[in-house]
Amino acid sequence: MRGPLWLLDAEDALLAERAADGDAWAFECLIRRHLGMMRAIAGQLTRSAHDADDAAQEACLTAWQTIDSLREPAKVRSWLLRITSRKAIDRIRARRGELDLDAVAPASDPGAGPEQRTEVSVQMTELSRILSALPDLQRTVWILREEGGMSYREIAEALDQPESTVRGALSRARRALLVGLEGWA
Repeated sequence: MRGPLWLLDAEDALLAERAADGDAWAFECLIRRHLGMMRAIAGQLTRSAHDADDAAQEACLTAWQTIDSLREPAKVRSWLLRITSRKAIDRIRARRGELDLDAVAPASDPGAGPEQRTEVSVQMTELSRILSALPDLQRTVWILREEGGMSYREIAEALDQPESTVRGALSRARRALLVGLEGWA
């Protein structure tokens, strides 16, 4: 790493302000701090490691090009996740109809028997199918809340939506998942 070491412990708001002034080191510190979450969210949305990496990289480029337009530097994390979500959704739209081998559900517990592994695999496939069928907002909100662990407020800020819209979309997504998976209970 190059640059002043004190920036590594600086608050997001200070890093965002410095990055907006053209400080590449401050921007790099921000990205290093948040890239894991950006990739995780993109991965959950796209269900593809390749697309997740591309979406996160595109989000970083867009963020660097537009960071001077960030109005509330303290909310840079939500801003980065909002950009990442949009880039991931763009990738999903671009690949509709393509077969994605990365979307195959991960292997289950290696200690489980073949019957349990098969059941988990079928359940994950069904969950993925139901999530894919949800409208973009519902799927995104569900993933950000359930997989990303974000609060309603953080999701609302990340997606630039009212908190009530986020709560409603999450409720509808959960209801669709319950109905779709009720045979598995």
